[in-house]
Amino acid sequence: MPSTSTAVRPAYRPYVADVARVERLSPHFVRVTFTADEFEHFGTARLDQRVKLVLPHADGTFSDIGQHEAAGDWYDRWRALPHGERNVFRTYTVRRVDPEGRELDVDFVTHHDAGPAGAWADAARAGQSLVVVGPDARSPYADTGFDWHPGTARRVLLAGDETAVPGIAGILESLGPAYDADVFIEVPTAADRLDLVHGPRVRVTWLAREDRPHGAALIEALTAWTRANTQLLKLAAAPRRQELDDIDVDLELLWDSPEDGDGEFYAWIAGEAATVKTLRRLLVSGHGVDRKRVAFMGYWRLGQAERIE
Repeated sequence: MPSTSTAVRPAYRPYVADVARVERLSPHFVRVTFTADEFEHFGTARLDQRVKLVLPHADGTFSDIGQHEAAGDWYDRWRALPHGERNVFRTYTVRRVDPEGRELDVDFVTHHDAGPAGAWADAARAGQSLVVVGPDARSPYADTGFDWHPGTARRVLLAGDETAVPGIAGILESLGPAYDADVFIEVPTAADRLDLVHGPRVRVTWLAREDRPHGAALIEALTAWTRANTQLLKLAAAPRRQELDDIDVDLELLWDSPEDGDGEFYAWIAGEAATVKTLRRLLVSGHGVDRKRVAFMGYWRLGQAERIE
């Protein structure tokens, strides 16, 4: 994030929001609609834009991270707090934002062993409060926090698990008729398939995990897709052999979203880090796709909480 002075609004700021309504979309998806008067200034880039959701303490309170101001660095304030006073926060994706209506939708994944955010969403009721750290449209740096950078590409591949669904949905809604896209989404059950809005040249394949290991269906489907699209991938090949660092996803963040560039093909892959790592190697090492034409985001790691520095 670019450095700012006290005279310039930060790219992201905390908003105190209330739950307006809660909608169960499927067995494992819950949509929470937040409302706040100051959402009229919320950035509207959307796509796969990330926000932070700051959860209340057990007594329902929030420590001061600047949520009643529109200046300063919320994260610095959070880090300066004693550990026992820091509210837990998690990273999510904007599903819908309506500045005029002062509303923001966030889709949550809920499981029987859900983390703090999923558990909060499962029990969320209208009138509850949350702090949403998101873009301020009045800031000159508000156009940040997303990883979709296709550049000149019009032939795209999107893939991910259930945590990537909001980002994929927002991206698909932004694509014009010139885009030709293959989309693969792994979800817990067949009942978790959602209706997505997309163009006529978009092919969406839902992969129900059921009792299979997480990521197995997605890896299998993309392996088959690469075999069927070798000519396309050759057009996206790097000019020379590429070396990939052997990232330990248990200790390191797997995240690479190159800036916009030239090329007919572009891939966006997000979800569980070990699965994303396998798919990264499948495309870059296995088929020689230029790593500048692929975005890989390890949103989470199986069995681990989100890493917060």
